[in-house]
Amino acid sequence: MVTLTIDNRTVTVPEGTTILDAARAADIYIPTLCYLQDINEVASCRICAVEVEGVDKLATACNTLVEDGMVVHTNTQRVRVTRKTNVELILSQHVDHCVTCVRSGNCSLQKLSKDMNIQSVPFGKAASERPWDNTLPILRDSSKCIKCLRCVSVCERVQSLGVWEVTGSGAHTTVRVRQGLRMNKAACAFCGQCVAHCPVGALRERDDTEKVFAALSDPKKEVVFQIAPAVRAAWGEELGLTPEQATEKRLAAAVRALGVPHVFDTTFSADLTIMEEANELVERLTHSENASLPQFTSCCPGWVRFLRTEYPQLVSHLSTAKSPQQMFGAVAKSYFAQLLGKAPEDIFCVSVMPCIAKKYECDVPQVSDAAEKDVDVVLTCRELDRMLRAMQINAAALPEEDFDAPLGRGSGAGVIFGVTGGVMEAALRTAAYTLTGSNPPADAFRDVRGDKPWREATFPIGDTTLRLAVASGLGSARALMDAIQAKQVSYDFVEVMACPGGCSGGGGQPIHDGQDLSRERGACLYRLDQDSPIRFSHENPSVQALYQEYLEKPLSEKAHKLLHTDQSAWNL
Repeated sequence: MVTLTIDNRTVTVPEGTTILDAARAADIYIPTLCYLQDINEVASCRICAVEVEGVDKLATACNTLVEDGMVVHTNTQRVRVTRKTNVELILSQHVDHCVTCVRSGNCSLQKLSKDMNIQSVPFGKAASERPWDNTLPILRDSSKCIKCLRCVSVCERVQSLGVWEVTGSGAHTTVRVRQGLRMNKAACAFCGQCVAHCPVGALRERDDTEKVFAALSDPKKEVVFQIAPAVRAAWGEELGLTPEQATEKRLAAAVRALGVPHVFDTTFSADLTIMEEANELVERLTHSENASLPQFTSCCPGWVRFLRTEYPQLVSHLSTAKSPQQMFGAVAKSYFAQLLGKAPEDIFCVSVMPCIAKKYECDVPQVSDAAEKDVDVVLTCRELDRMLRAMQINAAALPEEDFDAPLGRGSGAGVIFGVTGGVMEAALRTAAYTLTGSNPPADAFRDVRGDKPWREATFPIGDTTLRLAVASGLGSARALMDAIQAKQVSYDFVEVMACPGGCSGGGGQPIHDGQDLSRERGACLYRLDQDSPIRFSHENPSVQALYQEYLEKPLSEKAHKLLHTDQSAWNL
C-alpha cells in the first residue's frame, strides 16, 4: 500500500494506483476530458493537471502513479490557470456551434468551459473541416474533433477494428479513417462505440427524425413503430425520468402521443426469431453431418458485418434467421398489411433501436422480402428522445398504455434479447422444448449470464450436451473466432453481440460520459423477464397465431422466404 497526501488529506491506496484514482477514492474531484479508464489514458488533453511538491512540471493525474509520501495539490492557482488555458487551446480548434450541436447540454467540453468560467477564447480559431458522406449511419464533423483519441482507443482496444487513426503532430494533429480510406471501405462495423465515447459532437448517428415526422404527416402512410427490448431500459434517461416513471407502458404511451397509430413491441419478433433460430439449431444438431457447427447467432448486424469483413470463411456458421428488426418489418408489410387491407408500400415501418448498425442493416437489399424496404427508417433511442422533446411531450405525465395487438405481445425470453447472452438463453429455452417435448425451468440456462466478455457453458438437453460460448464486444469476438479457427475450442452454439454488454450498451443508447450503464440496464431486462407471465417464446399466443394463420410452422417455405436471409450475399 502507498500513503500520500492530496489536498491536505491522507490517502492510502494500492501500489500502482494513479493520482486520479487515488483522488477519486477520497472523493476529491479532478476534471478529465480524454480519459477513459483502462481504454484511453494518454493524457492528450492535460485537463487533469495537478501539482506535486518537489516536481517542477505539473503532472497529469490520469497516468501518473502515486508514490509513498507524495504530496499532491489539485486546485492551486497554477493548476487552475493551466487547466483553463488548456481548455481554451482545445476550444480554439473546435467549432463551438453549441446551439445546433446534438450534444448540447450533454457535452464534456461544454461543461468544462462553463465550470472554468470561460467566456471567450483568446486564441485564433483554427478548426479544420473535411468532407464526409452524410448518407452513412455514422457521421463525423472534423471541425468539432478535439483530438482526445477516445474513438481511436475504443475502436482499437475494445472493438479490435482500428477504423480510426491519428496523424500529424502538434497543431496539425488530426484523426481520420485509417490510411485515409472512405468510411465504407474501412471495415467499420457501425457499432457506434466511437459515437458513444466521443465527449463532444464530432461523432454522431445520422439523424432520421424528419423522415419519420414527414411520414406521420402523410395521409397515404400507415405508420408502424416497433420498439426494441433494450430501449425500455434506457429511454427515460435523457428525459429526466425516474426508473419508476420510465416504464415500458409509458414508453408505448409516449410514442403514441407522437401521433403513431400502431405501436408494437420488438419482443414479439424476438420471440419469432427464437422460433426460427432455435428450430434451425435443432435441425443442425440432429443433422450435424451436413451442418456447419457451431451455429452463430445472427441478430446483431454489427457482428454480422464484422464476420463478413474479418472472417468471411466462417459466414456459413451464421444462422440464416433475420434479426428481430427485419422479421418485424417483413411481417408488418405482409401479414399485418393484409389484416389492414393495405398494400405493403402503404405501410411505413419505423424501428426504435439501441443500435446504429441497424440503420445500415435496414438498407441491405437482401433483408427485405415483403417490400422494397421492409424497415423504412431506424431511429436510435437518442433520436426518439429528441422527437419527444421536439413535440413537447411530457412523458412523465402520461398514463400507461399497452402496446398494440397483434404484433405487440412478447415473452420474457424476447425481453432479454437486449443483454449479451439473452438470445442464447431464450433460444435454449425453446430448443430444449423442441428436443424433449417439455419446458425446462425458465432459469435453467442462467449460466450464460455474467460480465465476462467471453464466457462458456455446457448444458445437457435430453441425450445431447450442448457446448456454448457467448462473446460481448468485437474484441472478444475476434479472440473467440481465432480460437475456433485454431481448433483450440469447440462449441455447438455461439452468441456474439457487437457492443460490450449487448444492446443495453449499444451505440444508439443515451450517452452518459464516463459511465457505463449497460449492467444496470441489463439487470432491468432480467427483472422484466422474471416478472413476465410468459417466459418462453414458443408460448407467445401472438406468435402461435401468426404461424397458424400465415406462416404454417417454423422453417416452412413461407417462413424461409420472409424470415431468413443469406448473409454471404449482404452488401457491405
